[in-house]
Order: sequence, then C-alpha cells, then structure tokens
Amino acid sequence: MRAERRIPETRLERLMHLGRLAGGIASGALGEGARQLAQGRRPSASDLLLTPANAHRLAERLSEMRGAAMKLGQLLSMEAGELLPPELSRILERLRADAHGMPLGQVVGVLNRAWGDGWERRFQRFSFTPLAAASIGQVHEAVTREGEHLAIKIQYPGVRRSIDSDVDNVASILRLVRLIPQEIDFAPLLSEAKRQLHQEADYEREAALLTRFAGHLGDHPSFEIPRVLPELTTAEVLAMTFLRGQPIETLKEAPTTERNRVATALLELALREVFEWGLVQTDPNFANYRYALGDGSGRIQLLDFGATRDYPDTCRSAFRDLLAAALNGDGPAIEQAAVAVGYLAPDDPRAYRAGIVDLIRDATEPARTPHGYHFGRSDLARRITDKAVDLRLKERFGRLPPPAMLFLHRKLGGLYLLFSHLRAEIRVRDLLAPLLAGAIPG
Repeated sequence: MRAERRIPETRLERLMHLGRLAGGIASGALGEGARQLAQGRRPSASDLLLTPANAHRLAERLSEMRGAAMKLGQLLSMEAGELLPPELSRILERLRADAHGMPLGQVVGVLNRAWGDGWERRFQRFSFTPLAAASIGQVHEAVTREGEHLAIKIQYPGVRRSIDSDVDNVASILRLVRLIPQEIDFAPLLSEAKRQLHQEADYEREAALLTRFAGHLGDHPSFEIPRVLPELTTAEVLAMTFLRGQPIETLKEAPTTERNRVATALLELALREVFEWGLVQTDPNFANYRYALGDGSGRIQLLDFGATRDYPDTCRSAFRDLLAAALNGDGPAIEQAAVAVGYLAPDDPRAYRAGIVDLIRDATEPARTPHGYHFGRSDLARRITDKAVDLRLKERFGRLPPPAMLFLHRKLGGLYLLFSHLRAEIRVRDLLAPLLAGAIPG
C-alpha cells in the first residue's frame, strides 16, 4: 500500500517547505561541523552540507514538492548525470521510487472541481488507492455505470500555479548543497524545465497529443494505446480506457525471439516518431510500456503522452544528416552536421570538437554494426559516460545541447537501457537504412 502525504497546494506552502529544508540543511551542517572539529578534523563545505542526514532531508522535502523537483531532477540526469555527485543521483533515484499518494481529501477536491458535486454517481466503482504516482499526478482505476474500465489521471493540486517559482527555488537549494556542477550553465535547462512542466500540467493538451499519436499509429498490430474520454477530461483530470498489461520488464525471461521482436518494434516506432511523424514521446520510463500477455496478442501498450514533443522538419533533417555522416564515418561531415544540430559551434576549441565527433561515433555504434547489435552484452553506455566526463573535465566546456536534442537523448538513452535489460539483439542499421537513404551519399 502506498504511503499518503499531503501535497502543498499554495505557493506560500511550497515556499515554506523549501525554507524549512534550507534551515534544516544549515542546522545539520553546523552540527556536523561541530562534531568533526571536536574530532580534530577540518571538514570541507561540501562535506558539511551533504551529510547523510541532509541528503535524507533533501529527498523527503523534494518528494513532497513533486512536480518541479521531479522534473528538474529528470532534466539534470538527462544531460549531466555523469557529472552529478553520486549523492544527488541517489536522491533522484529515491524521488523516482518513493511516490507518495495524495490523501483522500485532496483527491476528492480535485475531482469535485473537475466534475462537480455528485460525480461519483457516474461510476460503479472508483478506487481511491492510486495505481501509480509520478511528478505531476497519480493514476486511479475506475469502472463507469456503463461498465467501461478506465484509468483516471489526477493532477496534484497547486502544481500548475507554482511551476516557475518551484523550479527556481529547487535549483537554489541544489546549488546551496553544491549538487549542481559549477562549470555548466544550467539556465537553459531551468527554462526548459518550466516550459515542460507547464505543458505536462495541461491534461487537455496531453489528451490531444494521445489522439494525434493514435492517428499516426493506426491499427498497427504490435501496439495498443488508451482511448481518451473527452467528456471526463479536463486540464487537471485525464480519463482513458484501462489497459491491463504486464510490466515490460517481465519480458526479460521471455524467449529470445519474443524479446528481440518487442525491442525491434519499439526501436522502429521511435525512428518513425522522429523521422516520419515529427511527433516524439520523449519519456522512455519503463513504466510507460506494458505488455499484453494475458490476451495472447503480445501487443506493446504505450502510456503517458505528457512529454510528447513536435520536431520541425529542420531539426529532423539536421539529425538525419548527422546520423548519415556518422554511419559513413566521415569526421569533417560529422563535425559539420554537429554544428547544424547544435552540439558544436564553429569556433569551439579543436580538442573539444574532436571529442564531440568521437562521442558521436561511439553513440552510433549500434547503427554502424552490419549485423545484429547485442545490447545486453554492450558496455557502450559506460564508454560514452567515461568519455563525456573526461571531455568535460579536461576542456572545462559547459555548453549544453539544444533542449530538442536533450529530449532525443532521453528517448534513445532510455530505449538503450530497456534493450539492455531485455538482452535484445537488433539489426539497427537495417531499420535505419530506409529512413536515411535520401541522406547517405551513394
């Protein structure tokens, strides 16, 4: 059973939570400093600020804040995860795992505002115990009077009104405890966190994106997505048909052919999202994929379209050119395409340009392999992380890629982790070839 914890609703309440956090961290640092001095040691500021007790305080308070804390943490780990202190990585992991549900009174309050008094008469059954909880809201199971089985996503109260101030205040706390690397300019990431949160907090927008995605997908035999119920959907409540699937991770023990089939279908879908549709679901959290085992169809169920983004033709074309250059191994062409994408500027230091080209070659290793690529046997993620850290620390160069590329990193990196978990073998180049045929010379 999930623990319940009241979500602070007003900006004042949320600011007070962060104020108590800052005070608690300062008090903890003073106490730790006195203890270490009494033992004859001269601790550093970071040792005092990020004690185990302060890390616990930080995780507890940010878990209560939900929206801004979770989104900022996701964006930080997307680009700078390899540079973040291990303490912050553990805190972010805890935030993902410790999803506290809203108390019954807050759930009812949101539904009363969305559906009006007497809404419960529409349902045979409504479960107030959430099936899942995330950064913006939580999901409940319900059955209508007509017998339709639904998943109801309910937004945490106060999230929408406090997005900008929450992001700024949480970033200040992370800087206070020295958890954000000083050499990297995170201002663009903070702006992106606010923009993304405002979009994800609009459930009517998510409903429209889900419907658009369904239109592109059509009656594809490998996939299934929920159907939106517009009459029950508002900006703070999203009503969808319930999909009764198994966690995608359960496929880990499935036969090799099935694991490879599912992984290949997911990669093919991702490539179509980027290169054909320009509509990309950028959150590859394992929980957003289910597997329809019970009905024997083996369909992959796709959930949560709040982080779906439109990619214009210019962006998709630049990314296509970069992949084509990387597949051909042409260093100057990779560098030129990397400038067009936004990874590089023409006046970047020579060593930095060479390092980025090397990283791109590594990142496209699965696509350059002429046969099936064994994701479960690959150490590619570790090699890329090691090179990225080495490049950043040696060159002290902190420009972040454009947000659009960061979210593609998130999508493709998450799929890589899933394919590794499934121990899948995929003929990546065969999937890419038709999509890049117009961009690869010869």
